Amino acid sequence: MSRGNAAAVLPVPAGEPPRDDAPSPMTPREVVSELDRYIVGQRAAKRAVAIALRNRWRRQQVASDLRDEIIPKNIIMIGPTGVGKTEISRRLARLTSAPFIKVEASKFTEVGYVGRDVESIIRDLVELAINMVRQEERERVALRAREAAEDRLLDLLLPTSRPIGMLPAPPEDESQNATREKLRKQLRAGELDRREVELELAEQVMPSIEVMTPQGMEEVGFNLKEMFSNLLPKKTKKRKLSVPDAMAALTQEEATRLVEMENVVREAIRRVESAGIVFLDEIDKIAGRSHTGGPDVSREGVQRDLLPIVEGSTVNTKHGVVRTDHILFVASGAFHIAKPSDLIPEFQGRFPIRVELEALTQADFVRILTEPRNALIRQYAALLATEGVGLEFASDAIDEIARIAALVNERTENIGARRLHTVLERLLDKLMFEAPDMRGQQVTITGEMVRAELDPILASEDLARFIL
Repeated sequence: MSRGNAAAVLPVPAGEPPRDDAPSPMTPREVVSELDRYIVGQRAAKRAVAIALRNRWRRQQVASDLRDEIIPKNIIMIGPTGVGKTEISRRLARLTSAPFIKVEASKFTEVGYVGRDVESIIRDLVELAINMVRQEERERVALRAREAAEDRLLDLLLPTSRPIGMLPAPPEDESQNATREKLRKQLRAGELDRREVELELAEQVMPSIEVMTPQGMEEVGFNLKEMFSNLLPKKTKKRKLSVPDAMAALTQEEATRLVEMENVVREAIRRVESAGIVFLDEIDKIAGRSHTGGPDVSREGVQRDLLPIVEGSTVNTKHGVVRTDHILFVASGAFHIAKPSDLIPEFQGRFPIRVELEALTQADFVRILTEPRNALIRQYAALLATEGVGLEFASDAIDEIARIAALVNERTENIGARRLHTVLERLLDKLMFEAPDMRGQQVTITGEMVRAELDPILASEDLARFIL
């Protein structure tokens, strides 16, 4: 290697051992492959999201002195409605183990106007993360919780002179100990499932007070109610339950007792700060348009309010301060009227990656109807199977459905794949109504049946506009 080339190579700090809580251990190729199972086409958007997810994991492996300097590259997905923008976000939430929230940008307004405060996005994300970590901790202590619940239940089934819940049993009472172990075996074998027990369970009671708050600040009222409920003494209520139900209730109560909420909150905030993802849908609805007159409430004002959160700031929550420097923001919008350039320059600069999603064609509709795991025709077949009716679609029927959906999109508003829902509902309306009286029958939808049912509606443009 020449000396000049060597001088151009910067030393890279050695990475730290991989973290167990990395947001996505999947490679970009695996993420795209998983998204392909549910979403047709849109390779560019899938690749951008997959790379962003992998970069979250890569950042966790970088040495700590450089890790804080690596900021996420936020994404804007641009495309007409019904092409898969929201579906990508839904599947993304299931693929990643990181805290994820999807919000509609149009729900928020500038500070000082009626509407939700943009900082509530981060507060809601923290609550979701706390629920996620709490559930993980409950699963971690599930075995201990079940053992403790089992002992409490045995105390109810075999009352003793000792206080309930005190373990172990007195060693001198061998006969009672043997009876207790016999009951334990019967309990685990399910032989006591028909018996009922009476137990006291803690009851969460919210104070019956109304806190009047302005619209958009409802969470203040909830927080005040929660504060008052913590001040009041805990109430218990006696309930008579079957043994399995009592076991489930006691296990949940013991798991709650075993989980350290302070550690849960600390871990949740750490995950939000290092791996949180916010999906901002309908971002085009807050893009200001210079040619419109009058006040522009909740457009540029919302962008200005969102800007500090996107570029990195601190947000106060009831659980503590949360930094947003390393939260990934993915925005999407149809941009029918407004354009991405109508966003304020500072906001545009915080979304360096722009991906344009393609409008769907007739060939795409055929693939959407047949390829995904959750394809629409499979959903309808599964619904009718519950009535004992078999449903199949011939290949020419699928082609006709795709043709009609594409034609209606061309003639009226283009709503993408959502048009398939409308067309199929109209096509199967009679069958869905009469299915309970057709048990045991097999129905095959052909292209001729599709044309007979929908061509008369297509012939009248006015009817097609309102029905399809």
